[in-house]
Order: sequence, then structure tokens, then C-alpha cells
Amino acid sequence: MIPIVLMAFRRGVAAGVVTGLLVGLLQIVTGFISVAPLSFGFVVMQVILDYLLAYGVVGLAGLMRGRYLEAVRAKKTGNVIIMVALGVLIGSFLRYAIHVITGILFFGMFADGNVFIYSAAYNATYMIPVAIVAAIVCSLLFLTAPRLTQPDS
Repeated sequence: MIPIVLMAFRRGVAAGVVTGLLVGLLQIVTGFISVAPLSFGFVVMQVILDYLLAYGVVGLAGLMRGRYLEAVRAKKTGNVIIMVALGVLIGSFLRYAIHVITGILFFGMFADGNVFIYSAAYNATYMIPVAIVAAIVCSLLFLTAPRLTQPDS
């Protein structure tokens, strides 16, 4: 998620979403995917949701770009961290929501009990740590190397 967030803060939402789509596509073509053993149509839909759309929405972290740049110009370190963390939170939550929906639709057969709780809990086991690490790394990276987020540098 870090390269997607970086691009979203450097170039904006559109570039972040395109970067997310490309990251998802890269995972597909390199074979780093896991699909439910269903029909071809279901596999295609799952891949679109779980890889292209899920990583694409991470680019919406760029919604915080304007406020982040204001905080950088004002040299308000606390606000910089807050804006980066909020951006990562937005992207992470939307990615998590898509993974939960995909889990309900395609992996519900593995659930013991409530499929929503199963999918939400399963996806939280990796999305919460990923979101925390991405927020910390991006905050540190953007604070120590602010030129990374300046499109003209």
C-alpha cells in the first residue's frame, strides 16, 4: 500500500487510483493471487474485486493531499502525521470493506456461523496490521523526505 499512498499524496487521487489498479494488475500477472475454486465467471469477478478494485480504492488516500500540503507548508508536524494517517485510514478501510464483501460472496462456504462476522474477522487479521504499518512508514517517510510528495521535485 505504501507506493499507492505515496503516489496519491504526490500526484492526487486519480494517480493514486491508477497506481492501485496497476499494483493489483501486477499481483495478478505475477501469480500472487488466491481465488475461490468456483466457475470462471466467479473467478474473474473475484479477481476484479479483490485485486483491481481493492487496491484501486487505496488511491483515495489522496483525498487528504490538500490538507497534507497545507500542513507541510505551515511546518505543522503533528498535522502532517494526522493527514497521512487519515489518508491511509481511508484507503485501508475501503480496501478492507471490499475484501469483506469478496469474502462474503466467494469464501462464505468456509464460514462456520455468520458469514459476515467470519469475513470481517478474517480480513481484519491482516488489514489492521497492514494499515498500522503503512500509516507509520508513510508518516516517517513523508516527514523525513518531504520531497517525495512534491510533484515538482
